[in-house]
Amino acid sequence: MPLRKGHLIVVSGPSGVGKTTLIERVLKEDGNIFFSVSYTTREKRQNEVHGKDYYFTDEATFRQMIADNGFLEWEPVHGYLYGTPIKEISRSISEGHDVILDIDVKGALKVREKCPSACLIFLEPPSVDELKRRLELRGEKEIEKRMERVREEMATKPLFTYAVKNDKLQEAYQRFQSIIRAIGGLENGKNNC
Repeated sequence: MPLRKGHLIVVSGPSGVGKTTLIERVLKEDGNIFFSVSYTTREKRQNEVHGKDYYFTDEATFRQMIADNGFLEWEPVHGYLYGTPIKEISRSISEGHDVILDIDVKGALKVREKCPSACLIFLEPPSVDELKRRLELRGEKEIEKRMERVREEMATKPLFTYAVKNDKLQEAYQRFQSIIRAIGGLENGKNNC
C-alpha cells in the first residue's frame, strides 16, 4: 500500500490575531502534523526558543540561503527577513506528514503560487480595535504602522481557502480544528508540493 502523502497547511493573518495559540493546540492533539520552523533575522524575544519558534540567524546567512534556493518563500517584514525552509517541508510531506506553516499574508500567497493545492487558512481578529489592543498589551512597537499593514492584510482574506474569526477562542479553535481534520481526510495525492 503506498504511503499517504502529507498536506501543506498555511496559516496566516495579522500579527497578534492568535495564530500561535491555535497552531500550538492543534499540534498537541495531532501527532501527524509537523510545524515548519521559519528562519528570521530579527532578535529572539525573551520567551522564544531557537529551533522551536524560529531559527534566528544573521542577514548574511539568510541571504546565502536565498541564493541557494533554500526557501519555499521569503519576505521582508517590519525591517527583518523571514523565510520558510523548503527541505524540511518536502521531506515531511513525502513521509506522509501534514505540515503547517505560520507565515505572513504575502508569504502565504507566494506559497500558493508554488503549491496550488496548499490549503490557506486566514485567521482574522474580532475587530481591528481589538487587534490593536492585543498588540499594545504585547508591547509591540510602531502600532500605527502595524495597523496600516493589518488593513492591507485583511483585504486579502478572499484569496484564502478558509477564514476563521478568532473572536471566542474555543469556538475559533473548533472551526480551525475541523478545517485541519477535513484537510487530513483529503484523498492521497491531492497536494503536489
